[in-house]
Amino acid sequence: MATAEEAKMEGEVAMVSMGSYGGKVKLLSVWEESAAEETMLLWGIQQPTFSKPNAFVSQSSLQLSLDACGQSISILQSPSSLSTPGVTGAVMWDSGVVLAKFLEHAVDSRMLLLQGKNIVELGSGCGLVGCVASLLGGQVILTDMPDRLRLLKKNVEANLRHGNVQGSATVRELVWGDDPDRELIEPHPDYVLGSDVIYSEEAVTDLVATLLELCGSKTTIFLAGELRNDAILEYFLEVAMKNFIIGRVDQTQWHPEYCSSRVVLYILVKK
Repeated sequence: MATAEEAKMEGEVAMVSMGSYGGKVKLLSVWEESAAEETMLLWGIQQPTFSKPNAFVSQSSLQLSLDACGQSISILQSPSSLSTPGVTGAVMWDSGVVLAKFLEHAVDSRMLLLQGKNIVELGSGCGLVGCVASLLGGQVILTDMPDRLRLLKKNVEANLRHGNVQGSATVRELVWGDDPDRELIEPHPDYVLGSDVIYSEEAVTDLVATLLELCGSKTTIFLAGELRNDAILEYFLEVAMKNFIIGRVDQTQWHPEYCSSRVVLYILVKK
C-alpha cells in the first residue's frame, strides 16, 4: 500500500502499488496544485472531447449485452428516464463497461483477487459492475438512491440466477451523505467500486463523506469516470486528497479491448 511518504515524492512520476491491487499506478501528488495539474494533463494528453462518446454502450437501446466472466450479460436500460431531471442511473455509460472489464482483466491477470471479498458498489445504476464483481467471486452489495433500485434489482436477478455465480449480490438503498447501514461498514468492505459517480460539484462533498464512512485502513477504492467537465473532476480531487491517497491506473493495465480516452480510472486508499 502507498504510504504518505511515497505520496510526497517530487520530480518524476511515482509508480507505486496501492491497496490490494497488484499493479503499479501513477501516484498523484498531495500538493494542493496537483488537482489542477492532473486535469490539465488528462485533457491535454487524452483529449477526451475529440474522441467518440458512448463507444461501448447505446443509450437509446432497451438492453446492453456484454460478454464477461464466460457468460453473456444482459443489462436492461430505461432510455426514457434520461429526460427526467436528476436521473443518471437508468442507462449505461462507457465508464461502467470499462470498470467492469478492468476488474475481469485484473483478476485474470492475477493483479486482483475478488473471490470471497466484501465489496460495496456506489451509484450502481443498472448494475453491470456489481454483477461482474459477483461473477468474479465477490460478496457484493450494490447501492443506489431509492428510486433507482427497481431496475437495479431486475438486472441483478436476471444475470445472477444461474449456477455458475461464484459470489453473491444484494441490493441496498444508500443516499450519499447519510449514515450507511451497519451491514455496509461492519466489517469495512475490502473494496468500494464506483463508475460515473463524479458528475456534479454538489454531489462531491456527500460522495467523499460516504467514502470516508465506508473505508477502513485496508479498503481499496476503484473509481472510473467519464471525462466531461474538468472543473468537477478537479474539485473532487481537491476534496478527496485531504483524506485519501490517489493513484491513476494507466490504460495499459485495462482490458485491451475496452480502453477509452474519455474515461479515467483511479485507485484511492485512506491516509
